[in-house]
Amino acid sequence: MHKRIFFLICGIPITGAIFLLGVNSALSETKFFKTEKHNVIVEVIASNLNHPWGLAFLPDGSFLVTERGGTLNLISPKGKLKKIAGVPKVWAKGQGGLLDVAVDTAFTQNSTIYLTYSQSSDDRKKAGTVLARAELSLLAKASLRNVKVIFSQSNKTGSGVHFGSRIVLAPDNKLFITVGDRGDRRRAQDPFDHAGSSIRIYRDGSVPSDNPFADGKKGLPEIWSIGHRNPQGATWNPVTNSLWTIAHGAKGGDEVNHPEAGKNYGWPVISYGRNYSGSKIGEGTHKPGMEPPVYFWDPSIAPSGFAFYNGNAFPNWKGNLFVGALKYQLLARLELTNGKVTKEERIFTGVFGRIRDVRQGPGGFLYLLTDEYPGRLIRVKPWSQ
Repeated sequence: MHKRIFFLICGIPITGAIFLLGVNSALSETKFFKTEKHNVIVEVIASNLNHPWGLAFLPDGSFLVTERGGTLNLISPKGKLKKIAGVPKVWAKGQGGLLDVAVDTAFTQNSTIYLTYSQSSDDRKKAGTVLARAELSLLAKASLRNVKVIFSQSNKTGSGVHFGSRIVLAPDNKLFITVGDRGDRRRAQDPFDHAGSSIRIYRDGSVPSDNPFADGKKGLPEIWSIGHRNPQGATWNPVTNSLWTIAHGAKGGDEVNHPEAGKNYGWPVISYGRNYSGSKIGEGTHKPGMEPPVYFWDPSIAPSGFAFYNGNAFPNWKGNLFVGALKYQLLARLELTNGKVTKEERIFTGVFGRIRDVRQGPGGFLYLLTDEYPGRLIRVKPWSQ
């Protein structure tokens, strides 16, 4: 017997997908689903990954997948896995480790990729989020060369939580990364502290002159926005031509934000969540000078991974946002109207496990990473009955 589940979040009706059938394929297990706007086939490309975290695509159709413990994998279109040598050493404790990966838009000319990870202090007792660029050699032994840290978070601490972190390549040769508050919520309100912020730099690590604090007088030059708790999802929205992010709340209060230059997104002064004890956080949900979220979840879905869909494979999904969720093990599809979320559909609930990353990739298909061990690289394709 099929079941359809109905939720109500922020007054918006949400429906769960219907699971239809499972069969075997040449790659691995394949499942078919009916969703509100499309019927889909879900294929497992690679499995037995160890806490995969970030996903990126190479021009030849292969994949780069990070594992939080410090491994960067090269995965062929058919699912064959090869470990890449020369990856910088990471501080793999708690939520820290090797995090996101991105491929430069000029990769065929410069072989450049970007990695975020938690890097330790010299005494190995403290860590913070850093961004490195490197050249990826795809010769017989795949390896990284000329690895260079181009951003390093200020004030490393011994906390093992809230590192962020996603990389977004903007079309104007700049890039964004997100940094968590490192478990010290007060830091997110300090514009002279990278914790709890979004960062905007050029791809060589230099600071754009039009950054909101570029002169360093009112904040650190690299900072784009502040007041974020633990943003583990970020994407470029080509409709608004801007950065969008998602962040974990505490007990409730996960947020979708549209970070703009120099603005404050409120954590921990305003929030739709509560402390894990049930007590109130901050001063409420709104305050002058602080930006409310575009959308929020209560209870929390623990969002991680964020994609704007503009491909041709799923025409009825164009302009939608997709969010991976850890807590409820689902993919959330958000419909936008004039920059506001007007509907949410929940897909694959409880079927594949914790969804750590979601991307639009080759063919206009959706690609997912599932967390923990064994983690999987999954492709979502259209299915015509």
